[in-house]
Amino acid sequence: MDNMAPATSQADPDWPELRQQRRAIVVVDVVESVRLMQANEADVIDRWRRFVNEVRTEVLPKYGGRLVKSLGDGLLLEFENVSAAVAVAQDIHRRITVRNAGRETAAALWLRIGAHIGDVVADDLDVYGSGVNLAARLASLAGPGQSVVSASVRDELVDGIDTHIEDLGDCYLKNFADPVRAFRLDDVSLAQVAPVLLDLRPSIAVLPLAARMASPDRGVIGDVFADEVCISLSRCIELQVISRLSTAALKNRSDAGPALNALNVNYVVSGSYDLFGDRAHLRIELSDPRRASVLWSESANISVAELLSGDERVLEHIVSSIGAAIVAREVRCATSRPLPNVESHALMSTAISLMHRSSAIQFARAREMIEHLQERHRRLPQPHAWLAKWHVLRVVQGWSDNPLRDGEQAIDAGRRALDGDANSSLALTMQGLVQAYLLRDFERAQQSYETALQINPSESLAMLLLGTMHAFLGEGMPAWNLTQTALRLSPLDPLRYFYLSLSASAAISAQRYEDAIDLAKRSLRANRTHLSTYRALAIAQSMAGDVEAARKTLEELLTLEPGFTVTRFLDRYPGRDRVPEYAQRLAESLAHAGLPA
Repeated sequence: MDNMAPATSQADPDWPELRQQRRAIVVVDVVESVRLMQANEADVIDRWRRFVNEVRTEVLPKYGGRLVKSLGDGLLLEFENVSAAVAVAQDIHRRITVRNAGRETAAALWLRIGAHIGDVVADDLDVYGSGVNLAARLASLAGPGQSVVSASVRDELVDGIDTHIEDLGDCYLKNFADPVRAFRLDDVSLAQVAPVLLDLRPSIAVLPLAARMASPDRGVIGDVFADEVCISLSRCIELQVISRLSTAALKNRSDAGPALNALNVNYVVSGSYDLFGDRAHLRIELSDPRRASVLWSESANISVAELLSGDERVLEHIVSSIGAAIVAREVRCATSRPLPNVESHALMSTAISLMHRSSAIQFARAREMIEHLQERHRRLPQPHAWLAKWHVLRVVQGWSDNPLRDGEQAIDAGRRALDGDANSSLALTMQGLVQAYLLRDFERAQQSYETALQINPSESLAMLLLGTMHAFLGEGMPAWNLTQTALRLSPLDPLRYFYLSLSASAAISAQRYEDAIDLAKRSLRANRTHLSTYRALAIAQSMAGDVEAARKTLEELLTLEPGFTVTRFLDRYPGRDRVPEYAQRLAESLAHAGLPA
């Protein structure tokens, strides 16, 4: 709904005359209109048209407002004063609540509204200027049933009389260079607006393996395999795993297709096995049921006894391969098509993957994908939470030309994530990340991480980052224990290399240098471009006394980051002010291995 004021044309006397005047602009937006249209287009269009007519014939005449334009999923309204604009916003929210009565939550129409008052350019057909754009962007900050207004609107309201007002602070809006002070008007309680929380993770179903021949185990091996794979996959926070109760009925069925369609999954693990004494020969494949295509397949021989005891190492390889194949497929889908045509789960998975690579181009692409998801799913906390991490990583990688501004934007994104869901363990984890890495407020960071773990004790990322924070402070044993637990909780996470890398830093703080070297090397095998892993490996090698190996590691690091120095390391190190002696010891190990000052 962006508008630009057209140049005044003196050559065309029939063109409507432009007027510059002070007006209150209200932008009304339908929440998740794309999802609603896809679910039942005809019904949504009919309901919206009836509602627009109600606003035009009953609401606006009462308050003296003008309907500038009606879009397929929004309204642009104009008023002479703030009181009329806010009264209409409140009336509109109340009326849509009444119209939603009796409907399922997923089918309800909810609105968000943005309002600003200022000088605009208008004619009989439209309203132009940056004030219109600002009102539209403010609407994007509002939750369902809420209105968000500018400071100029808030200045003309009385809190507790006109409405209840909450200061959102300085907010960063798309295409606005500077932050904008915004205020939320809570006319409709969020308790009345049950949110439709979508899951942005790709979904996967694991089917029991089919016995290729009649065997005395009566299919037990196939069931146990599916159970173990489900357990391992469920530990990955970036995958949505269908329960085994939902897939058990598909065992040995040749017509599983319709049932899989009902489950609506993105990926399926299936296969078969033969039993030879105490060994089983497995044939496993990962497929896309919607396109009937196989993405990965492998054969493996496993020990039946070890499988039944839950100690079969081949399973770890299989599960890790499945995770890697899913990430590769998601990245391929998201980078080969225009963003509007990419499924949300592919955008989210790809953005998370790209932001952890050491290419500035891929890193920038990750932000573009996350911001597209924010536009598509404005209520969900995940895109805001990952954007907060994006800004943190931008500073940590040394790519930020304004670390203070990136810090402010990270804080803003984290706040929006918690506004979407105050009990989101992911949002709380990212809030802790901002507090630890950028604000260096380790007490608040620890509180955020621990709150996330209270909500979800299996939130491995919170555990990993809490352990890493202890490592920054030179607190070796808590750091080691927490990161090792995080590794056990995420055996096939698509960001496994990230977990291994941070665990290497924790091992250094615990003076477990050989463990640190092993963890860092395992991380680099999964991702050869992760800069902080090279730093951790060089430090561990130097502290273990293998200076020559540390020199070679630094040579590889300087190929990827030519300007890296000891000074730059200390500037970036989060714990340098709290435990300067530990930070200096790490820096000296790099200098001893030949890193320039």
